[in-house]
Amino acid sequence: MKIETIKCIFSGLAYPYIPVLTIVNRRCDMVKPVGPLMIEHRLIERMISVMDNEMKRLEKGGEPDPAFIETAVGFIRNYADRCHHGKEEDILFRDLKSVDMREHDDKVMKELIVEHEWARDTTGKLVKAKEDYVRGVDGAVDRIIKMMGELVTFYPQHIEKEDKDFFPASMQYLDEQEEQEMLEEEYEFDKNFIHVLYKDIVEDAENRFK
Repeated sequence: MKIETIKCIFSGLAYPYIPVLTIVNRRCDMVKPVGPLMIEHRLIERMISVMDNEMKRLEKGGEPDPAFIETAVGFIRNYADRCHHGKEEDILFRDLKSVDMREHDDKVMKELIVEHEWARDTTGKLVKAKEDYVRGVDGAVDRIIKMMGELVTFYPQHIEKEDKDFFPASMQYLDEQEEQEMLEEEYEFDKNFIHVLYKDIVEDAENRFK
């Protein structure tokens, strides 16, 4: 795979995960399929941090901002789920399902899939709470705080499980050719998404909802 091709995967995300980017610039053949996924984690963490700030504002008695909730939900559904979880489930996990993995690794992968479903369901509950708030339904603010808090707690733990446990372990089951083929497929998958757009969305949220 050419370096230019891999840089396309990282378009708009060249921060601050220096170890992966350094490898990309030095030796293209050392890039692992989990590299782009770990870089995407850094952008997800930034949006979750903004959500945490907004949740704390609400806990102090502030009024919910429907525009922010729509921004956060749009990011989670389109970037964190369709783009990021999509590559994990439709490429990485798919290929690993046919591999005889260690019991621990297989167990963790199944847990991650369940966690993705939980995140989708919880995001949907946040949307419903926001809609109820707009309609003036009693208790909607408390549900917004609860759902936002659950997502803020969930994502850092989920990301840590992938970055520190499953991702490193999963690479031992792929040979070099399989890794390169997976990177190519990730690149093709990412053609459906404009990464720099989601980076801009996060930066705008960071500036507007401090």
